[in-house]
Amino acid sequence: MRIVSLLPSTTEILFAIGAGDDVVGVTFECDHPAEARERRIVSTSAMPEGLTPPEIDAYVVEAMHRGDDLYHLDAGALSGLDADLVVTQDLCAVCAVDVSVVDDALAHLGCSAEVLTCDPHTLDEVLESIEVLGRATGREAEAVALVGDQRERLAAVVARVADRPRPRVVLLEWTDPPFAPGHWIPEMIELAGGECVLGTAGEKSVRVTWDDVTAARPDLVVVAPCGYDRAASQGLADELVGRGLLPAGVRVHAVDANASWARPGTRLIDGIEELAAVLHP
Repeated sequence: MRIVSLLPSTTEILFAIGAGDDVVGVTFECDHPAEARERRIVSTSAMPEGLTPPEIDAYVVEAMHRGDDLYHLDAGALSGLDADLVVTQDLCAVCAVDVSVVDDALAHLGCSAEVLTCDPHTLDEVLESIEVLGRATGREAEAVALVGDQRERLAAVVARVADRPRPRVVLLEWTDPPFAPGHWIPEMIELAGGECVLGTAGEKSVRVTWDDVTAARPDLVVVAPCGYDRAASQGLADELVGRGLLPAGVRVHAVDANASWARPGTRLIDGIEELAAVLHP
């Protein structure tokens, strides 16, 4: 089987279940595991490099208003890879190539590859997507085993934080303007033994104000901007503190959003375990 993965999360899942050798095409964001970088890149960003968070937000808002794509799909590269399976999403036009773009490109090329969309909104759906990919690639046993291991680790965290006080947590999915999280992230906070006081599980992330953040009375602010690693998140966290935008004296923790929060892949459990250790040392 020849697989093109247009999502960093599905790329890491495919490698984790033993289908990495079948992956022939990826996106420019597929950086885990490192071996994924050796595959042909078929999707790149339309956004200029070097933009600040407010500039990125403005670019995205304007592009969405115009109906422009935020990603470029290299149809020639896609055609040359002769894929049997293309994995994409229909969840977020800001996150990756939309399934409609993939369908149009394959139809134009006369390619008969199967298109599989992975659109998890909750943590359970993330785990289900691992099994879906396992069935689609003939690695069902490996996928079931991986999900079992993930659920065991989740259960261990839940048991460790049970009956402990639940600190109030605000997680910032973006910092300028501030966004409260949705989808699986509020669940992650709750499983780690915190109380998510901004954002709704299973829903989209929402724009909030700094007054909203203050009114939420957080004990901890987690800085987890989508697309940023830990070092870049720490830089933004330091900036927020320096500008006095966060409640006075609140604890601030920067995370690797790419690895363990924003991407619905195998490493969300790492984020839950890390946050549990911060909340309940």
